[in-house]
Amino acid sequence: MAARFAFGNSLKELRFLFCQTGEGSAAVRAFVQKSYPLMKKHYPHTPILIREALGTPPRVFARYEFGKEKQESLAGLSDEEIEAKVSALVKDTT
Repeated sequence: MAARFAFGNSLKELRFLFCQTGEGSAAVRAFVQKSYPLMKKHYPHTPILIREALGTPPRVFARYEFGKEKQESLAGLSDEEIEAKVSALVKDTT
């Protein structure tokens, strides 16, 4: 798992936003439950934030050096597709 989520040196924060009860966020909730412990174990000093808000579409944000930020929508994606989007964001060297 750690190799799949090899955080780039410029990554300063990873933030997940999703609905805590919505059906559209179910895959993201499951992904975060499964992946968060391993990501945090391997990168304990990088903030990984989880924000839940009713009716919020599932998204992931990555904040890099110099205030740059990217986001990806996770709506309607499978576990593998979510993993691919998150992996691409954390490895990005913007």
